[in-house]
Order: sequence, then C-alpha cells, then structure tokens
Amino acid sequence: MRNLLRHLYVNVSPAERGASLLAGAYFLYDAIGKQKKSPIEAVLAGYLLYRGVSGNCLLYNVIGKTKPDNHSRNVNIQLNMVVNKPREEVYAFWRNLENLPLFMEHLESVESLNDSISVWEARLPGNVGSIRWKSEIVKERPNEFLGWQSLPGSSIENAGKVEFFDMGDATRLHVVISYHAPGGIPGESAARLLNPVFEDMVEEDVRNFKWFIERDYNF
Repeated sequence: MRNLLRHLYVNVSPAERGASLLAGAYFLYDAIGKQKKSPIEAVLAGYLLYRGVSGNCLLYNVIGKTKPDNHSRNVNIQLNMVVNKPREEVYAFWRNLENLPLFMEHLESVESLNDSISVWEARLPGNVGSIRWKSEIVKERPNEFLGWQSLPGSSIENAGKVEFFDMGDATRLHVVISYHAPGGIPGESAARLLNPVFEDMVEEDVRNFKWFIERDYNF
C-alpha cells in the first residue's frame, strides 16, 4: 500500500479538493437519503470524497497531470437544436428577452431597461437562493445572430450567443453559453464539478423553447 501511495501525485488544487469534499458529501447524502437508493450516486460520492481527501484525481493520472492547476478558465456549454418555425419568427421571439423566463425554468425574470441592457434574475440549483445581474447585447445581426454578456460588477460573469440558420421552413439554432463562477478558482472548481447539472439544465431550457414556440404561441 505504501508503494502505491508513493505513486499517487497530489494533482488537485486545495480549492478543487474542498469543492470535491462538498460535492461528495452532497451526493452521498442524496444517494442514501432517498427511498430508492442510487448506487451510481454512491460511487460518484465515494470518488469525490477520495479526490478531496487524497488530493489525487484518477482521471488526471490517466492524462499524465502531476501538479495542481491553479489557472482560471471559463466553463462553456454548446448546444444545437432544430426548431420547426421560420428563422424570422424564432429570432423575433428570442430577441424579446423578457420572453426567456417563459421557457427557461431557472430564470425568474428578465427586465429590459432599454434596447440593449436588461436585468436578469435566476434561481440557483436546488432552490438555495437567487442571483441578479445586468446583461448587455453586444452584437446583433437581425435574424442571424444575437450575442450578450454580463456588465462589470455582476455577481456572476457570463456571456452567450445564439446563431440562427435556415433549414427550409425550419431553423437551426447554435447556442453557446460561457460563465465564470463567483468566488474565483474555488467557485469555478465547484462549477466544473456540477457542470453536467448546468448543461442538463440548459439543454432542458432549449427543449422547452422548441416546445413553446412550436405550439403556435402568439406573441
């Protein structure tokens, strides 16, 4: 065992270790607390707790990473979706930002202050609270492209874009969302661990958009 431990590098930063312990404790509680036990969550919890306690990441070992990474990076999510509506109609619906909470379940509200700046309020995963920030449309090509980013001083830095492409009578959307979690590297490490949750949430929102606009909603 000692020989094995000598070859286990500490390749996880202190911030990531803390995030792993928190996430591991959460998944362990969720796995054993539900009436229907979840072996998958229990295994994930065990791995995250091991990662946090030992400072060693087995996946990092596979790619040859032997030192912690203290550099900050954004978390990016990309999605593609085909909507059975004309491009002009799809763009017009999305461009009215106050429509977004109609299909984005994690958004409480979007209030337009003028043609380019709006105030967004979103629920945090698990309904543990909410956050507000101001966002600005920074690039726009009607019926083709819409890009936005949070304003300086926002509680969570984020940016996104939606591209709209003709597909006969339908529209293909390419959605990119990038965010930088609050709290520096610790916040980002936690966000990376929970990134599949956020990605599932965004995918569900896009699917909601497809359902919402295809049901002949009048706006």
